[in-house]
Amino acid sequence: TSGKPVVKSVIPLNGFSEKDILRVAGSLESHSEHPIGTAIVDYCKSRNIKIEPIETFSVLSGKGARGILAGQLYAIGNHRLFEENGWCEESVHAILEKIENRRHTAVIIGNKDKILGLIALSDEVREQSMYALRELKKSGVEKTVMLTGDNEVTAEAIARETGIDEYRAELLPQDKVSFIEKLKEQWNFVAMVGDGINDAPALAVANMGISMGASGSDIAIETADIALMDDDLGKIAYLKKLSRKSVKIIKQNIFIALFLKAIFVGLAIPGMATLWMAVFADMGASLMVIFNGLRPFRVKPADAESTRVWKNTII
Repeated sequence: TSGKPVVKSVIPLNGFSEKDILRVAGSLESHSEHPIGTAIVDYCKSRNIKIEPIETFSVLSGKGARGILAGQLYAIGNHRLFEENGWCEESVHAILEKIENRRHTAVIIGNKDKILGLIALSDEVREQSMYALRELKKSGVEKTVMLTGDNEVTAEAIARETGIDEYRAELLPQDKVSFIEKLKEQWNFVAMVGDGINDAPALAVANMGISMGASGSDIAIETADIALMDDDLGKIAYLKKLSRKSVKIIKQNIFIALFLKAIFVGLAIPGMATLWMAVFADMGASLMVIFNGLRPFRVKPADAESTRVWKNTII
């Protein structure tokens, strides 16, 4: 997805107002670096909701966050967080089902005493996702898997829309790591693409970690082996193609240099080598290696127009 979710609706419960929910949610998420947190804070600012100071704020990896506001402990996060702590209410389950059926992500706000309400957010599939996956298949990638902390319904819909072979939903960071390790046992090489804080452990475990440089969190960029300078997923297939081409040319250059040197040495032993042969073996080899080394510049990423055409074809 684009990694830029937007708030679609705010659902108050237990007599609380929309303003009450946004005050707590915005104050908690103002300390978070997660895209969902950023979306909630932006929405609060657009509604002129005051962001208040939070004490003892802590992130609950893969679940949400909590902190003390005006002397009360509040939590914000997914359904798993509230279920595990025994804070969830029966009335919430029906609302969650409706939100998930719309392919939205639900965030619950509350504490051990009561649920204040829910916030529904949605994130759009990147325009180039289907094209990027097709190019990866063409480049030799045998299987694509989506690992997400989102709900099952949303994950299934995105996987079906983009043509992903397999998906795993409602995963914690450690679940992603475990699944990557299982994939490494089945396949020779596993690459992981991610941009969030929760993706960092899996990026470290994979044979190759690739982060999206423009929207990626700092820890994801630092953990990954490769950081793309923009958010174009199509660059991954281009990166693969360019890397293979570069390795092939490096091997060719080594062969060219050693082959010419070997010929010159072979002619020099019986005294058949001349000065001009020495110049050719030295400068000639260097020039051949240089010009051959320029060939990767001919490998070009697919342009935006081809991405747009492919998307329109799918629709």
